[in-house]
Amino acid sequence: MADSSPGNPKLPSVTDLEVKDAHLIFTAVWDDLLQNRGADNLRFPREFIWLGGAPGAGKGTNTPFIMRARDITAPPVIVSSLLNSPANQALKNAARMVGDREAIAALFEELLKPEYRDGVIVDGFPRTRVQVECLKRFHDKMLGLQKVHRNTPLADEFPKPVFRIAMLYVHEDVSVARQLKRGREIREHNRRVRESGSGSLQEERVTDLDPELCRKRYKTYKDTTYDALQSLRDSFHYYHIDAEGELPEVQENILREFGYQSSLELSHAVFDRIRNIPLPSELRAHARQDLVKRLETYEEEHHDLFEKVVRLIEEKMIHIVKAHALAGHARINSEDKLLEDPMALKILLDVFSERGFHATVDVQRMDVPEKFNLNTGEISCRVKKVFRVEVRFPPSVIRRGH
Repeated sequence: MADSSPGNPKLPSVTDLEVKDAHLIFTAVWDDLLQNRGADNLRFPREFIWLGGAPGAGKGTNTPFIMRARDITAPPVIVSSLLNSPANQALKNAARMVGDREAIAALFEELLKPEYRDGVIVDGFPRTRVQVECLKRFHDKMLGLQKVHRNTPLADEFPKPVFRIAMLYVHEDVSVARQLKRGREIREHNRRVRESGSGSLQEERVTDLDPELCRKRYKTYKDTTYDALQSLRDSFHYYHIDAEGELPEVQENILREFGYQSSLELSHAVFDRIRNIPLPSELRAHARQDLVKRLETYEEEHHDLFEKVVRLIEEKMIHIVKAHALAGHARINSEDKLLEDPMALKILLDVFSERGFHATVDVQRMDVPEKFNLNTGEISCRVKKVFRVEVRFPPSVIRRGH
């Protein structure tokens, strides 16, 4: 055991050294970006899906499916493709990893391209504990940029970042079998191309042809990347996706994991405020972005009114909606004075929309007699407002026996 007495100070742990290295590496890369680009030009995507998985887990196969599920149109960023210098390629052929600073610098430069602004899938990052620590610092820097630009004309260019960690998991035997299968298929494809003179040759990876190198790649991933990604569970929203089955099964697992996003896109204060209202379905991604922005504004600029409207929905309306679950259509009459505020009506409709309902409000004005003058026969009336809220949603499906 190490002696930590004053005469023999305790040696720093490996983790301590890694964290310090992460600080030095990230600071150097970020300072270069600031110097070369300027703070106002560090405009990164609003949504990141950091996709990880063992060799053969199906990242390349499932990326297009995830893009469609999240309505991401930009091409994925394949980190290994950013690191194709001869020196880096030699490291990869030996089943070793490229240096963290090179990987992070190349990635950040790529992510500044305008085509990624609305959202991006990053395949193959982070892979080490240093990269994990740098990812946390990157998130903090983006939050800082958002805060600095919040009330400026550039506010829309510096959104609140959404980080998702998606892990496609397979065991070692599955990983090795898939790597070797890929190697055989590529080698056979290239043989046919050479014989026919038609088609394009594909890259034959040395590591896809040697079982021992396949196992070494998996071990490198398991010992380095898997444990590093696991440590992000407490920092960001984390999806552990079983990728061992057939493709339709894996894609069903992906849809289930990405099925509901409100807790990720809204602040904790907003989500806690509305989380007790049931969610039947998710709105389309681009519509959600505008909706989320409005809800965040309600929390920041109309806090008390926002709270009152949500309480009205929870206490006076949602039990009526539940009672009409089979029909998927509820009509609610309310005379609550709160709804006379136009902003309250907007909040009410947006909260219902966030939870997946389609709601409309019709205001009915009725004359209600209050006084009758016996001498003149004149009737005095007051105007009564009734807010008719109509809520539609997918009805419940009843399974019938045969």
